[in-house]
Amino acid sequence: MTFADTASKSRTIHILAISGSLRQVSSNTALLQAAIVLLPEGVEMKLYSGLGDLPHFNPDLEPTEPPSVTELRSLVKWADGLVISSPEYAHGIPGVLKNALDWLVSGEEFVGKPVALFNASPRAIHAQSSLTEIVTTMAGHIVPEASVTVSLLGKNLDAAGIMADPEISGELKSAMILFANAIEQFS
Repeated sequence: MTFADTASKSRTIHILAISGSLRQVSSNTALLQAAIVLLPEGVEMKLYSGLGDLPHFNPDLEPTEPPSVTELRSLVKWADGLVISSPEYAHGIPGVLKNALDWLVSGEEFVGKPVALFNASPRAIHAQSSLTEIVTTMAGHIVPEASVTVSLLGKNLDAAGIMADPEISGELKSAMILFANAIEQFS
């Protein structure tokens, strides 16, 4: 039996979506926005919007944790799983995304969480590899069957355009159902 079969009987699954891009018009953010609309019943997903508000990671600040860090930790604690969508900059993940993950290293909020990795460019293999290493080191459980790489490069699609594309929207919808199933199994 799968999540899709039992959604009406199950508790609500909470997912936190994090885009590694600060760009106003980001393919990775659009991918997450489309995924939110395509969620199966019984799943709620919030798109984290505070990435640019986090101070540079400094362990000396942890005793008097900045409010933006407290918000991030609270959202990760609330979530049953995370979807991270990241562009690739200079063969790695953007510094702002690494900074956010660094703030989570010393806490327990992230440990053991199922994580799906999204990417809007098929050429971003270095970022995906780097993100896989970081998430695994932080004791997150990557769900490969729910992780997707979609070629949006040069298509200039926003969330509505992604949802209107049957191939991309079908892949996203399937990924979210698979991710919900994986979260149920981890619970």
